[in-house]
Amino acid sequence: MAKHAVLSSGAKMWRSLACAKSELRLDLTLAGGQSFRWRETAEGHWTGVMGGRVWTLTQTDETLWYHVYTSSDRQAQAGVGDRKRRAGVSLQNKSEMRFKGALKKEEEPVAVTPVQDTEEEEEMLRDYFQLNLKLGDLYKGWGAADPHFQRIADIFTGVRLLRQDPTECLFSFICTSNNHISRIHGMVERLCQALGAPLCQLDETSYYDFPSLSALAGNGVEARLRDLGFGYRARFLQQSAAQILDTHDLQWLDGLRSTSYLLARDALRTLPGVGSKVADCVCLMSLDKAEAVPVDTHVWQIAKRDYSFAPGSGQKSITDKLHRDLGDFFRKLWGPYAGWAQSVLFCADLKKFQKLKGKAPLKRPKEEEEEKVTVACKSIKIENTKTKSARHKKAKTSV
Repeated sequence: MAKHAVLSSGAKMWRSLACAKSELRLDLTLAGGQSFRWRETAEGHWTGVMGGRVWTLTQTDETLWYHVYTSSDRQAQAGVGDRKRRAGVSLQNKSEMRFKGALKKEEEPVAVTPVQDTEEEEEMLRDYFQLNLKLGDLYKGWGAADPHFQRIADIFTGVRLLRQDPTECLFSFICTSNNHISRIHGMVERLCQALGAPLCQLDETSYYDFPSLSALAGNGVEARLRDLGFGYRARFLQQSAAQILDTHDLQWLDGLRSTSYLLARDALRTLPGVGSKVADCVCLMSLDKAEAVPVDTHVWQIAKRDYSFAPGSGQKSITDKLHRDLGDFFRKLWGPYAGWAQSVLFCADLKKFQKLKGKAPLKRPKEEEEEKVTVACKSIKIENTKTKSARHKKAKTSV
């Protein structure tokens, strides 16, 4: 049986990108509540599904390493359409049989073999982590405008926004209503197992692609998801998928990337189960709206505690007006990439990362160079002192 890849077993089957930890921290980015498809399968190694493929990622100080898996099933489908959105009746039939525990032998996940590095996969990774943006420059600008952000940023360096598939992002965040991260992970995993296409199996863990819109909109989906513990969210998932297919088309969500933030947000809010927070999460994390600032109780508490934000302080719940006012407050403070800055503070407020606040801050490349120069200067001074002392002793001896 194939196993999860580990870099220490040999770097031969891994590929790499130059990427410093100050530009990307995998633990903070992948486990910070943006995506729910990644889990740590070995220390510092994160395995998940992205773009219809299974990846394991890890990093060293200056390098991002990645390993991609494949199966004979996916190789057979390699030339058929977009791997990320396998839709249609056949998938619905497979999903229904899998839910009932009646998978045919040829549909079961099979052993995997490594995929050779391709330009396509490197580009997928660069796009997913939006590596074209220099995070260090953004941090510098936010820190200059906001002393509190600067104090947080010295510890929580490398929190980067993912650019996710819009369908996966939307339906994952519909599951977040009145929920917490670990439970959302479980829901999204069960959703993929019930309705997604199998990709591969590693160490007895099966990986599935995210369901297509057609699979999510199928008859009986709501009842099946209720049986899997989705509660009222089951109806929102099925109805939103059906509404998109009935009112729009398969490309509608992707098309929102080219519209303005406000138009995209309002369009998403017409879907069942999508309020202001979910709409802003989808805009920020999949539709290229960097100014979107998702507001929930955590963000509201951060605003009141750390920024003395007074509006709405007497309220018990977040209204549309409060959501808008909070978003405008942070957009004015942080500028056009306010959603990125907010994600850093949100991450820093998560209970799972509190232990990092007791550790020494991660040095940025410039700081490391300055430290080297300082050390070098000290060494020169010490050497000069030793030389002068030796000369002085020699002079005394001569006299």
